[in-house]
Amino acid sequence: MRAIEQMLILQQQLNDTTSGKGWEQGMTNKGKPIDWKRCIYLEAAELVDSYPWKHWKNIDADPDYDNIKIEVVDIWHFVMSEALRQYKIQQKGSITGLADMMEKLPHFEAFQSTITKEPLPVFEQIASVEDMIKTLFLHDDITRITDAFFKMAYDLRINLDELYQLYTGKNILNRFRQEHGYKEGHYIKKWNGEEDNVVMQRIMRRNYPLTPERLYQLLETEYPNK
Repeated sequence: MRAIEQMLILQQQLNDTTSGKGWEQGMTNKGKPIDWKRCIYLEAAELVDSYPWKHWKNIDADPDYDNIKIEVVDIWHFVMSEALRQYKIQQKGSITGLADMMEKLPHFEAFQSTITKEPLPVFEQIASVEDMIKTLFLHDDITRITDAFFKMAYDLRINLDELYQLYTGKNILNRFRQEHGYKEGHYIKKWNGEEDNVVMQRIMRRNYPLTPERLYQLLETEYPNK
């Protein structure tokens, strides 16, 4: 199955689990409004804050590239969620049709290619994130928002293959969190002093390539609440 389609399926399943069937109408099964665009720009702000942009401090610090990748994946969760909402409500389309649409966007070809270029200077990377935010505020059309995301990811030197690996990892971690008491407030987010995101990335690096099912098993093995 194509990477884009597989990620959309996983996101649909995650949203169905966390917000209840019918979340595409804009409400959770607990009656709470959903605003995917707000989720995107707040995650994008966290992405910018992963860079040493503040001229009054840490001017010689390195960007936190591990966290940058996680924030890009979090943005992608919400871009896909808004895409699923719009495509199902407005166009009555299928996930396969949505994947077809995404793969025809102008920046998808570069995004799916192997990264061979050197990273952009830090402030050009930040500018690319902010261009995506501008598109988000100026346009409701999910095709423009998704294409802006593909361009931003490529500018940050994250391609489709890496996004798929990271997304799959974060998706399984989100499922793991939900099934270990995240909503109830007793989930342990720091595992022996490390954020669970960091543990997940280390497991994936050490065991690449890794199926979603195997990743879940390895998370279960390392989870401290035993």
